[in-house]
Amino acid sequence: MKQNEHLELGVINCLRIDRHTPHGIFLESLDEKDVLLPQAYVTDEMHDGKLIEVFLYTDSEDRLIATTLKPKAMLDGFALFEVVDVAPFGAFVNWGLAKDLLVPNMFQKTPFKVGDKRFLRVVYDERTHRLVGSEKLGDFFDKRPKGLAPHKEVEILIIAKTPLGFKCIVEEKYEGLIYHNEIFEKVDIGSKRVAFVKTVRKDGCIDLSLQAGGSKQKDLSSERVLSLLKKSNGSMPYNYKSDAQLIKDVFGLSKKEFKRSLTALLESGAIEVKDSGIYLKG
Repeated sequence: MKQNEHLELGVINCLRIDRHTPHGIFLESLDEKDVLLPQAYVTDEMHDGKLIEVFLYTDSEDRLIATTLKPKAMLDGFALFEVVDVAPFGAFVNWGLAKDLLVPNMFQKTPFKVGDKRFLRVVYDERTHRLVGSEKLGDFFDKRPKGLAPHKEVEILIIAKTPLGFKCIVEEKYEGLIYHNEIFEKVDIGSKRVAFVKTVRKDGCIDLSLQAGGSKQKDLSSERVLSLLKKSNGSMPYNYKSDAQLIKDVFGLSKKEFKRSLTALLESGAIEVKDSGIYLKG
């Protein structure tokens, strides 16, 4: 571990234990600035001179404070948060720390209610010098995607359901969309997935697919059918004539992909297709 040059709000800091007090221990950065780690987080292994990792945020009096707990999201990070309280000036969400995270009214798209689950980014508010939550994510996306050619595999975080499809964060910095008519499996808000680039639009938004393109997708689809067949003792009551919605629910594939997979597996001699269903051979 390398000791921090300075105390950094909103991220994990590596700091040296400087001294113990009745209220906790003071931790120091290389520039000799210190911060309190309250007694509730102090353990017997924390000796003077030792380096430890802590997260820095501000307490109820806006003083910098350290904790060994890790929040749901750090500075510039995204997560799904639950609303635990509302006030005239904003709402508070649980982010896993002793002090809840404030989401000011100006950073809310619609009024928050206790029990709501909202997808937020943790940002630094220059007016108050605090960490706050923001639901207005559009301002934070990079509108000039780089190196994202069609069919490229990317990591996504699904953040919202819209009339067109599911909005995603791509590679932690770009905005993406998966259209409803191209989804053939269960999708949950807040889940992290692997997706594939379809196109990068002029506005910087990326159209995505949960299925790989070309021959790679054919192989993956065939493997999925084969895997489910094996788990079903070698037979399943579906074939070329099966209902598209049923195929989507059972296999997570479009009817077109399913039929293509059956043909590929037939040609390879892996299965038989009958009026009563599909059967493993051999």
